[in-house]
Amino acid sequence: MKIAESVLLCLATVLVAQVCSGQDKKGCQDSPLVNRFPGSVLTNCVDKADSTYEFRNGAGTQTVEGEYHFREYRAPETASTAQLERNYITALRNAGYAIVFESQSHDSFVGHMGKTWIRIYIRSDGGMEETIVTETALKQEVVANAAALTSGLGANGHIVVNGIFFDTGKADVKPESSAALDEVVKALKQDPKLKVFVVGHTDNVGAVAANLDLSKRRAAAVVQVLTTKYSVAADRLQPYGNGPYAPIASNDSEAGRTLNRRVELVKQ
Repeated sequence: MKIAESVLLCLATVLVAQVCSGQDKKGCQDSPLVNRFPGSVLTNCVDKADSTYEFRNGAGTQTVEGEYHFREYRAPETASTAQLERNYITALRNAGYAIVFESQSHDSFVGHMGKTWIRIYIRSDGGMEETIVTETALKQEVVANAAALTSGLGANGHIVVNGIFFDTGKADVKPESSAALDEVVKALKQDPKLKVFVVGHTDNVGAVAANLDLSKRRAAAVVQVLTTKYSVAADRLQPYGNGPYAPIASNDSEAGRTLNRRVELVKQ
């Protein structure tokens, strides 16, 4: 780029003026997972505890959800696309990442290791984009109230009870499930004649027999809490485990698997 053109760009916007001064955007810091290319300027950043991003891989695309970080850099004018690509791919491979996608123009590639996905995109205008998502199970922070549970049972004969939590592979109802269980109890008190099956569901990860057993134990654990802690009559509740046999979403993504790991009430 000619000097005159650089000067005009620097005068055009606040962002470019910041880049030309060599100053990072205020409040932005490098990701601890990937170092910047020497001489680059950090021009933008986005951090979210819960978000999704669609990464390319050898089989097509995969939507990953979890902890999300985005960084945008301005590379030094002396750095070529090939130089940037070689440096970033080498750094990722040395850190243990598998390169699961690389574009034909060698300006975009995706690294994957464990639950972490990293996409690097080297733009033709000298910008670089770095997107990182570490898979996590998104928190269910909204629970259906008693009215919604009653309405769902009346209209459809069954309803998912969001907000009942278990540790992975375990059947102990976690204390943070109390808000959801409170609403179940309210719904049962509002209709003294209501009887329900408490049905446990799992995703398809692992052996079918193990998932069936886990779903049965989780359903039984919910019934036990409702009868002992909340004094719900035992004859109004019947536990049942359905394992992975009734998914409500695709098990091909963490988002779908999260939805499939659930507890439902089914009207008897």
